[in-house]
Amino acid sequence: MSSSAPQGTGHRLWSVDEHLADVLAAVRPLEPIELQLLDAQGCVLVEDVTVPVALPPFDNSSMDGYAVRTADVQGASEEFPAVLTVVGDVAAGSGELPTVGPGQAARIMTGAPLPPGAEAVVPVEWTDGGTGGGAAAGMTPASAAPEQAAGEVRVHRPAEARAHVRSRGSDVQAGDLALAAGTVLGPPQIALLAAIGRGTVRVRPRPRVVVLSTGSELVQPGEPLTAGAIYDSNSFALAAAARDAGAIAYRVGAVADDADTLRATIEDQLIRADLLVTTGGVSVGAYDVVKEALSGVGSGDADSEDVDGGRIDFRKLAMQPGKPQGFGTIGPDHTPLLALPGNPVSSYVSFELFVRPAIRVLMGLPDSEVRRPSVRAVLKADEALGSPAGRRQFLRGAYDAESGTVSPVGGSGSHLIAALAHADSLMVVPEDVTSVEPGTELEVVLLG
Repeated sequence: MSSSAPQGTGHRLWSVDEHLADVLAAVRPLEPIELQLLDAQGCVLVEDVTVPVALPPFDNSSMDGYAVRTADVQGASEEFPAVLTVVGDVAAGSGELPTVGPGQAARIMTGAPLPPGAEAVVPVEWTDGGTGGGAAAGMTPASAAPEQAAGEVRVHRPAEARAHVRSRGSDVQAGDLALAAGTVLGPPQIALLAAIGRGTVRVRPRPRVVVLSTGSELVQPGEPLTAGAIYDSNSFALAAAARDAGAIAYRVGAVADDADTLRATIEDQLIRADLLVTTGGVSVGAYDVVKEALSGVGSGDADSEDVDGGRIDFRKLAMQPGKPQGFGTIGPDHTPLLALPGNPVSSYVSFELFVRPAIRVLMGLPDSEVRRPSVRAVLKADEALGSPAGRRQFLRGAYDAESGTVSPVGGSGSHLIAALAHADSLMVVPEDVTSVEPGTELEVVLLG
């Protein structure tokens, strides 16, 4: 939506969609690198991974018990057990295997290869465990009773062919596609890569996001508050949000309201940043240091300026909260920088709408996973919700998936951080709507 103000970078109202499109147009996925498996957690795979060997690579036992020939245990019962000669132990990792002939059995452990001649495994609970007594509850450790790898075992139940045997290749076959390019590597995917023998994998790295807040009034949590001071919550919230989005986050903490100090801090951080996020100092006040520092010295009302190899634009958006925003690139590598407002709710909502999608693009995720999912839900409230004309409003909400309803949490003030902590969604009120009656269907952005 446009206002009646003169058109220009800083003199018109940008829509939320325009600003997001501008941000995403300047962001490209990071270049792929080869990483060790654990270092690749959370990263996006850039190549198809095929299975080099079958998994499991050999027939193996799924139970602790005895490897037998089915003919030898046919008709076995507790009253008339099958009595077999034990010819040895087969443990997981065994190389040399005993051959199971007629009337014989081999004691076998879970994961151990099925020995030649054996056709099935009978669980130890179906036998006397080689003790000559009743049904066994388990096996005596080999170190304590090595003689039980020989002697006799009584089997009390028959077994079908391949019973309790995991067949070679029953998980994946050699040549199968293990993981497709574009897969985000979580613990199960890393387990599969390790299981098929991959020690490294080619991925797009997790973006390195540097978060810094501005304001001489900010004190770090754990330190005493002085007169006029508040605790710095924004840098913690945004660093945590960056991690939640999939990035590696570096929290710089609060920078005083001094343009030279801020410039120096940003320059120091460029070496480890794929994306810079500042919070505070982007409005029109006399101490809005981010705008002063990045728009030219002493020029707090400039629309934009080339800054150290990049360009930062400051603009007003047709949204509430989060009207003042800054975006551009900085430094020799044209590192993206998003300058967010300083009010806690404005800062967090702005992150969700603009920074999180940028991080997801840097990661190389598909378009369907760049933005938070949204649903339609019916407003459940005691009274109508007001919204300013010409602004897209984002209100904190509690979404109930079972009933398909959403309820407001707290008021609309951009400083109400306690309400934000109890919300799991954002209710979206369009620019052309000034009042939302209970029972109205709304778009709801899910934050969880």
